[in-house]
Amino acid sequence: MAFLLLFLLSFVFNPANAQPRSSTIEPGSSLSPNNNSYWLSESGQFAFGFYPYGNGYSVGIWFENIPQKTVVWTANRDDPPFTGDAMLHLSTRGRLVVRPTQGQEVLIAGVANAASSASMLDSGNFVLFNSSSGIIWQSFDFPTDTIVPSQRLVVNNKLFSDVSKTNHSSGKFLISMQGDGNLVQYPVEAVAFGFGYWNSKTNGAGYGVSLNLDNDGLLYLQNATGFNITSINNRVAASGKTIYRATIDADGIFRLYSHSSNQSDNWSTEWSSSDNKCDPIGLCGENSYCVLMEGEPVCQCPLRFVYIDEEHKELGCRKNYSLDACTGRNDQTFNFSEQIGLSWKDNNAYNDFISSTEITCRSECIRDCNCEAALYNNQSCKMLKLPLRFGRTDISRQTVTLLKIGGELAGPGTGKRKLRIDILITSLALACSTLAFLVLAAIGVLKYRSSVREYRSRVQEYERILRSVNNRIAKDVALKSFTFEELKDATNNFADEIGKGAYGTVFRGVISDGDGERTVAVKRVEKVVAEGERDFRNEMKAIGKTHHKNLVRLLGYCYDGTDRLLVYEYMKNGSLADFLFKSKLKINWEGRVEIVLNIARGLCYLHEECETQIIHCDIKPENILMDDKGYAKIADFGLAKLLMPYQSKTYTGIRGTRGYVAPEWHRNLPITVKADVYSFGIMLFEIVCCRRSVEADVPENEQVLVHWVYDCFKANEVEKLVRNEEITNSKLERTIKVGLWCTQDEASSRPSMKKVILMLEGTVNIPDPPLLSSFLTSP
Repeated sequence: MAFLLLFLLSFVFNPANAQPRSSTIEPGSSLSPNNNSYWLSESGQFAFGFYPYGNGYSVGIWFENIPQKTVVWTANRDDPPFTGDAMLHLSTRGRLVVRPTQGQEVLIAGVANAASSASMLDSGNFVLFNSSSGIIWQSFDFPTDTIVPSQRLVVNNKLFSDVSKTNHSSGKFLISMQGDGNLVQYPVEAVAFGFGYWNSKTNGAGYGVSLNLDNDGLLYLQNATGFNITSINNRVAASGKTIYRATIDADGIFRLYSHSSNQSDNWSTEWSSSDNKCDPIGLCGENSYCVLMEGEPVCQCPLRFVYIDEEHKELGCRKNYSLDACTGRNDQTFNFSEQIGLSWKDNNAYNDFISSTEITCRSECIRDCNCEAALYNNQSCKMLKLPLRFGRTDISRQTVTLLKIGGELAGPGTGKRKLRIDILITSLALACSTLAFLVLAAIGVLKYRSSVREYRSRVQEYERILRSVNNRIAKDVALKSFTFEELKDATNNFADEIGKGAYGTVFRGVISDGDGERTVAVKRVEKVVAEGERDFRNEMKAIGKTHHKNLVRLLGYCYDGTDRLLVYEYMKNGSLADFLFKSKLKINWEGRVEIVLNIARGLCYLHEECETQIIHCDIKPENILMDDKGYAKIADFGLAKLLMPYQSKTYTGIRGTRGYVAPEWHRNLPITVKADVYSFGIMLFEIVCCRRSVEADVPENEQVLVHWVYDCFKANEVEKLVRNEEITNSKLERTIKVGLWCTQDEASSRPSMKKVILMLEGTVNIPDPPLLSSFLTSP
């Protein structure tokens, strides 16, 4: 992370703060931010522990033996800072956790098998060891924005930029080591659509390629056999004792930095992926474009647009005109605001046709009431709805941006309408009388609502006191407790329904938090009989202790009489089902593989890593939601059957959705986590093939997807599953084999989700799956 000053220099030279340099950290060891303690590597090069961040502290790794203590890794970087009274423990159970004085402990590093010891290595890698001194967890496997010498960025691993120099949460940009051997930089929100803006030009180099940084400052790509495919930069001519790091910065540019004992405290840039700071796609928000001013990037708005926020111009622009073209009003005229020399990513163009002239392109946009903008370039006309995205200046100046505006500013020849004075006077008089009536009515309503609000406030305060005494659930979870009336107001009396499932209905709402207003999803649980109440209580206890970037986060709940409601983070991009089966834009192969891995990691956490093991029981695309950074997150897991630590299986009635449930549901057999593995396998095939698991309007042999997949695999024709896509058979076959293992009829034959991740990442070999027994009985 670029240039983050972490500690006061007076701290560095205070002998009272000298740190032990022990290579082994035993269970029971702990650190506190208040006494400035941390664990050093043997040479003192790196330190692990708390460092000051924001209004508190984060846990991370930094260069300790240089004055500017630059952070190279942060745990749980998107979480809020810890307070000064938190403690970092390597527990006797072998889990690395932070324990605040209030609330639940936060997992920093944990594995299924307890760690016997830990160490901060001189390589910059913090590791957990088992009793045989084997590494069972390491920070190198979970990079943030930086790699250091001897660290590898392996297949499907990514570095994410910071938000800014002072905010090290995950930012707008990433660099990905892809399975095709290409190292590519993307804007986070457009990875699935392949909008890269820099790459190593090694596409097709094969699976298993990794990015490496050596001690002499050389960035290079190496294949699985250890052969160096290409060098990213020239070897650096070092002076004195020099250290290096490679970081994707908040501005979206990947840079190699050096720091020498012969130079000042600052890091020097040895290489960068671009010299033009406007190159990163997505640096500027919607309807804005990037221009260079004295070498620095500045976001600007097109004509007739204004900044959403003048103080934060990178957020984008909004139009300052109204356009009402699809209401059937045929008396409205239109003109165009025209700008030459801007380019936009036109992936959301709904109409693309050959147009011999720009005038023809304009005319077609006028006739189409859905058209809000058109891009004309070399006899190509693309019609779009706003917003425009990923704008930048076009050096060739061949693209003409036509923004459709109303006729009030139309130029000559557009036929301005003349308004009759008598109609204008009558309209104004009518408007004034209507306005006066509305003002009087509004005053009456406000007075009534004020009295009602005061009464409700008193009632809610009384109910809050009662709940603090009687509601034992609040002791089990570190979540916000809402009253029913609060959530009723937040959802405008449950007016905006955004989804419906087996357990209840979901509504969009707005709540107030410490940073202002926040959009949330409120699930109104409709099963309030004994079984439903038990599920609700279990969910409170379980979700309050789960936290993973691939799980939809629960923010609060309502336990108010017979009313049971859950408050979740709002996922504005909808479900995976919307992306796969409804969107006109098809997610590319790399994006689909990443979604599969996101889901696998979330399930692995539920099955093996969280404190209370959870079986989801209803894995399907509708229960996978997409966040604004392109992550896939598992929803509805809190309503699943829970396994307590002493349980390994559970008998229960059939849950889940037809087409995704494992065979053991129908045979009254014990249900284990392997039921989720089966559902995951079915959904993997849907993601690969971009279709439902059962479809009627296809040839008979293709109607049941899992059967068709197996037929294609057996006939060595897997390419039929992804028609019109350029994917190497080896990658496709690997993914298909994982799905076939997951959908084995016998639960014991299916791999664990941890094994699934290893197979998908190419870490382990995948044997050919056996014949599925379901084929032996299928008609």
